Amino acid sequence: MSQTQKERVLRAAPGRNRSLIIPREHGAWGILLVPLLTAPSVGLLAGGGGGSLVPFVLLALSLFWLRTPVESWIGTAPIRARTPGEIQLVQAAVIWLATVAIAGLIWLFWEGRNRALIWIGCAAGSAFLVQWFLRWIWRNARAAAQMVGAAGLTSTAAAAYYVVTGRLDTTAWSLWAANLLFAINQIQFVQRRIHAARTDNRGPKLAIGRGFLVGQALLVTLILAACATGIFRWYAAMAFLPVLIRGFAWFGAKPKPLAVHSLGKSELVHACVFGLLVVIGMQLLP
Repeated sequence: MSQTQKERVLRAAPGRNRSLIIPREHGAWGILLVPLLTAPSVGLLAGGGGGSLVPFVLLALSLFWLRTPVESWIGTAPIRARTPGEIQLVQAAVIWLATVAIAGLIWLFWEGRNRALIWIGCAAGSAFLVQWFLRWIWRNARAAAQMVGAAGLTSTAAAAYYVVTGRLDTTAWSLWAANLLFAINQIQFVQRRIHAARTDNRGPKLAIGRGFLVGQALLVTLILAACATGIFRWYAAMAFLPVLIRGFAWFGAKPKPLAVHSLGKSELVHACVFGLLVVIGMQLLP
């Protein structure tokens, strides 16, 4: 190997090492963190306590993070550990993260507390199992697999609300459902933007985005039904307005080249606004 090649390898090593142990899916981070911040905020403002919140957050983050080094280790990730040094790195990450997760579990369930988390964990685990199965049998099911995986990630909304308030009630389930619907909308929108990146007029864009348009209409219907039946609060439902407006407006906008980084930043802003409006809306009546 020439000196120049060695220098390139050394420069690439830090970035490669990060990819081996740190989750690369920025969208998945957002889908996890928004409910993980939103739901406990609602619970704390409703008079809950934060004693079990710290171990729960540690547990959720460590389990989410754990998948990347495990997949890098066993060879199912796009970037796999190959050299002895890389294998040692991912093994150390797995051990460290597993230790944090086990400590969080012991803390949460000490003396029989927070038992309802078992049912939420089973539901989340089932979602991730279905996601893996979809990816295994259907290579073109990327969007569907992401949506199923989002059900598992957003389960942290119900779980976090429960550990703060001690209640697994309508509010807990509605927070899970709201965060899941928001995540599905974002996944659909990003996928449509990617697929329509090369369209130069509104006709093809409408054809490509037809499924997303149906999803937007279905989202509106579900929100109205939930509010009308008292499952969700009208003011909290206003949190969906920004993403609904940006979704419908996209069909009328002039086609332009896709800027991936700009799209990611825009969706991050929408996620932050959604979480903030949900927290505020849940404090207002009706």
